[in-house]
Parts: sequence; structure tokens; C-alpha cells
Amino acid sequence: MRPRRTALAGALLGTLILAGCGQTGTTATPSAAPSASSAPTAPASGAGFPVTVEAGNGKVTLAKKPERIVSLSATHTETLFAIGAGPQVVAVDDQSNYPPEAPKTDLSGFKPNVEAIVAQKPDLVIVSNDIDQIVAELGKVNVPVLLEPAATKLDEAYEEIAEIGAATGNQAKADEVVSGMKTAMDKLAAEAPKDKKLTYYHELDQTPYAATSQTFIGQVYGLFGLTNIADKAPDQAGGYPKLSAEFVAQADPDMIFLGDVKCCGQSKDTLAKRPGWKGLSAIKNDQVIQLDDDLASRWGPRVVQLAESIGAAVAKAGAKS
Repeated sequence: MRPRRTALAGALLGTLILAGCGQTGTTATPSAAPSASSAPTAPASGAGFPVTVEAGNGKVTLAKKPERIVSLSATHTETLFAIGAGPQVVAVDDQSNYPPEAPKTDLSGFKPNVEAIVAQKPDLVIVSNDIDQIVAELGKVNVPVLLEPAATKLDEAYEEIAEIGAATGNQAKADEVVSGMKTAMDKLAAEAPKDKKLTYYHELDQTPYAATSQTFIGQVYGLFGLTNIADKAPDQAGGYPKLSAEFVAQADPDMIFLGDVKCCGQSKDTLAKRPGWKGLSAIKNDQVIQLDDDLASRWGPRVVQLAESIGAAVAKAGAKS
């Protein structure tokens, strides 16, 4: 039985993405396959349908291999193409900007329109949020839906990739992708200098919203032995606290990671103009790291690239300290 993910975490992450401040190569050499506890209840790739996958909306049974998939999640669009299901995808939502060949439409994952979705004649729809009860609404017209909420930890991200692989008839490639991700992440974590006790602040937007160690992004940072200043925020807000400028200034993090670069134009220079921030150690020591907004807010296969960016920055900071 797969673990139940909190709706709050997914809703908060979705809200932050909708606000316009971020979205989330890929595989290394495969090692071990996903554990049995996280694998979906479906036969391996090449075996016949029907298959049953236990997703966020319970057990979903697909009578045959889907050939017209609609993705209403930028993260899951990336996953579909990474596992070889790209040729089966007929439409993706307006936030799905990777890979470039994804058939982007004006479909919205935040304001799903049943009629517009059905017009694509899908035999599988994949979502990350059950907004406006879209799962039930599509169920009324006999369209199978796979709900895969925002992952709150790496194991859940791996699990979702495996589930999408099973549901689309691409289990073997999905297992390969997951194994490669695990190998790459383990290698990056092992190489990280963890004896420096560096502190950091990850900015979701310039409000500023942050993410604690209990979130998916926080767990990625945890691989590198960093201490998250947001963990001491008075109001944890489900893992995404809104910090005051004074709180960040007082914490004076060694490193600042920006996940609001493309959407909001944030940089070391813009941070320095905020009240009380000009003297922050991260700014003075040139330890403000501009991340790719998409990588910083998606939990799919490209999380390895995000980890690589963090790892390189930690290694650089460690060498200077």
C-alpha cells in the first residue's frame, strides 16, 4: 500500500507555482530497481493489460495500453517523455514547457475544463491536483485519471515515476530512469562536503516564501548536509512558511538559493536592495545561487539536474570557507 501524501503540501506547492514563481539529462547508469514496497501493482513492461496502479486517487485499472494521454502536470509531462511514453501523449497543459516537443496546449492544470479535456479524446489523463473534483468529473464520462500529487520526499517521486510507467506500458524504462536517478543522487550526496555546517535559505518567491526541510526540495538540500534557516520559522505553514525580511537578515544564511529567477527576476543585486539584506554573508561572499525555476519546483526525472546545481554550489562554498 502506497503512503498517503498530505493534500496540504501539494496544494501549497501548486499555489506557489500558479503565482508565477517557478515550475520543477537525466539518467545515469542504472543500479538497483525500485523496492517492492514502492512498486505499483502492475506487471512489467511487455506484459499484457489490464494493469492496476494504486495512485493518489486509489486503485486505477487500465484495460489496455493508453494511446492518447493528456498530461495536466508539467512534472508528469517530463516523466512521460523520460520513460518513453512521449509518442502516446496527445496534449499537455499550458505549463508543460519541457521537453520542447511536448504537444503544449492551452489546457490548464489549475482550472481544468472537462469539455476541453474530453475534446482531446484521451484514454488516460494524468494530474497532480484534484482541482474542482476533476477526477470524479472525468470519471463521469469514463475517462481514466491517474492522480499523482506533489511528492513530499524523494521516494515518493521515484514511486510516481514507476506508477506512470506501469500505467502507460513503459514499466521497464521507468524502472531504468528511477535506478539512474537513485545512482546519481547517491553519488552527489556522497561527494558533498558535509563538514562545513553551512546554512541556507531557499526562496520560492520574493514575498518571501521559503521551504523547510520537511518538503521535497528541503530533502534534496538535506542530501548535502546543509542547515535550513526556514526550519526555525515560527509558522511552518505546512512546510512553506512566509518569512519576514528581518527573519532572513537575522539568520544570515551562508548560502541563498533563488527559485524565482525566470519568473520574478531575482538576483544577488535585487536581494541587496531589500531592507537589511545588503550585509548578508551570502551576498557579500557571492553565495547567491540562481536556480532554474522549473527544476526547483518539479519532482520528476530532472531533479538530478537540480541536485547537481546545488552540489556544485555547496562544493564551491565549502572550498571558500
